[in-house]
Amino acid sequence: MSQSDAANKKLFWACFIALVATSFFFGLRSVVVPELQETFNLSGTQIGQVLGVGLWPFAFSIIVFSLIIDRIGYKTAAWFAVIAHTVAVLGTLYAIKTASYQWLYWSTFLVAIANGTVEAFINPVVATVYNKEKSKWLNILHAGWPAGLALGGAAGLLLGNSGLDLFVKLAVCLIPVVFYALLIAPCRFPVQERVAAGVTYRDMLREVGALGFLMMAWLVVMGVGQILNHQIPVAVSLGIAAVVGVAAFAYTKSLGNLMFVLILITMPFLATTELGTDTWMAELLSADLPKIAGWVFVLVSIIMTILRFYAGPIVHKFSPIGLLVGSAALAIVGLLCLGYAPANLMVAAAILYAFGKTFLWSTTLGVVSEQFPKGGALTLNGVSAVGVLGMGILGAPLMGLYLDQGIDADLRAEQTALHAKVDGGQRQTMFGESPSLKMDVVETLAGEEKAALDRIVNANKKESFIRQAALPGVMLVAYLILFAYFKSRGGYRPVDLAHSHAKE
Repeated sequence: MSQSDAANKKLFWACFIALVATSFFFGLRSVVVPELQETFNLSGTQIGQVLGVGLWPFAFSIIVFSLIIDRIGYKTAAWFAVIAHTVAVLGTLYAIKTASYQWLYWSTFLVAIANGTVEAFINPVVATVYNKEKSKWLNILHAGWPAGLALGGAAGLLLGNSGLDLFVKLAVCLIPVVFYALLIAPCRFPVQERVAAGVTYRDMLREVGALGFLMMAWLVVMGVGQILNHQIPVAVSLGIAAVVGVAAFAYTKSLGNLMFVLILITMPFLATTELGTDTWMAELLSADLPKIAGWVFVLVSIIMTILRFYAGPIVHKFSPIGLLVGSAALAIVGLLCLGYAPANLMVAAAILYAFGKTFLWSTTLGVVSEQFPKGGALTLNGVSAVGVLGMGILGAPLMGLYLDQGIDADLRAEQTALHAKVDGGQRQTMFGESPSLKMDVVETLAGEEKAALDRIVNANKKESFIRQAALPGVMLVAYLILFAYFKSRGGYRPVDLAHSHAKE
């Protein structure tokens, strides 16, 4: 191995461990939520706000850094992430010691900012270092996400039975941060592929174009409204987004690369299929398999890690677009199995679903990096930002709306007296009014009433998996369009940026 190859491997592993650190937070936090609620005496709304603010800022920071990262440098972004992660963990520990909800809230906010910054630098760095095998290496890189989930979840489960308090459990999050800081310190970061090829900043923005910026701007405005707990009217948010889109067109004279826009449209469906469904899966497994639900989550994450590590031969055999087609089809089958499977087959259904979702996100990043290299960090990271925002603003709320409506309808039809007891009335959402439950009353239920409510809730969660299968169905249609397009052009081929830009 040459010195250059050795240096590239060290840089890759630094990026990999940085991604492990980001998902370690998610994995550990997912198993200590009850302790957070108890320690801080949080209401359901407050814990929802904390979990929410741990996600939305990710998208904001990834967009902002993607716009400026080639100017400030990748190592600067990496050190910002290290500092933000460190301050966030220390702030969380201080919040525990002082029982301060505000410190907990803003420390969680900073974790999300740091996580988005990590994503903003690792993707373009790896795509540049391994620019001849982008799909393979981006899949391997993103094995770090399920690896961190597995490590964080396992750490939380093991420490959960140790008698240690919440302070010690969350202090463990400093370990992967220190590890990736030590790995990053000696690394030299490359000049991004777009910059090295002489593609201008305006040409980068042209790949996204008016349509791409309109979509991003609308989701960002709606996301800001959710962070501020203020519902922004859809007409207002669309108006602001339209202004941004017009300004983008005036500057770039481009609507955007239409293939990129098509992929951008699929991202909220992809993110909700993966991340949104995972949210319900944890609760459903807890209902059917209360003693091993956490370990099933760890098992699924380990399977995803292994599959992504061996993505190279799989991508070579099927091509990135072929892999997306197959993965979307398998995700549909997996979600239907989760919806129909009895309790004794839920683990098998979860594993099947894991096989379907494993390659969707990472292979999409590979396709974007190979087909739109002119877009540099912006196109590569923009798809992740749109996915996360789309899931949080559209996907997850719609999942919750349909779940609430189903539970309310079944309670009215099957348990009239129980419905009258727990009915919380209608609440206003961005999609109109939604039924709700009186959670303080629900928590006091026991015996037959509790069993009846649990049965109805669990049945509706299983039905939500069946409904979710429509999402990869939409993705499958888009991927088949891309598959037909590339087949008409003689097959899938990555764009050679240096060659194509030189011809221009």
